[in-house]
Amino acid sequence: MGSERRRTPRFPFVAVAEITEKETGAELVTQVSEFSLYGCYIDQKNPFPSGTKVTVKIFSESEVFEAKAEVLYAHPNLGMGLVYREVSLQSSGVLRKWLERAKALEEKARS
Repeated sequence: MGSERRRTPRFPFVAVAEITEKETGAELVTQVSEFSLYGCYIDQKNPFPSGTKVTVKIFSESEVFEAKAEVLYAHPNLGMGLVYREVSLQSSGVLRKWLERAKALEEKARS
């Protein structure tokens, strides 16, 4: 089995995501399928190419997470991995709360 190379664990997370490309303003409304402290995976048939600078907004319940990010890798017809580059203090708090909930759900599922 291959070794895990991520800095932090990823968790399944389904929410609406709005991705805006910095250069052109092109916007995608799509879905997040996984997230972590440093990035997320976006389901998208036509992902932006690796290296594209974007703003990501993730909507869940009454909370919104927003960050400036970069496309780390793209899988045509599947999606793209984003790495967060700038996260406000408020969005960081929202993200940490979501991660705590996801971790608790995962631990509950294991027991």
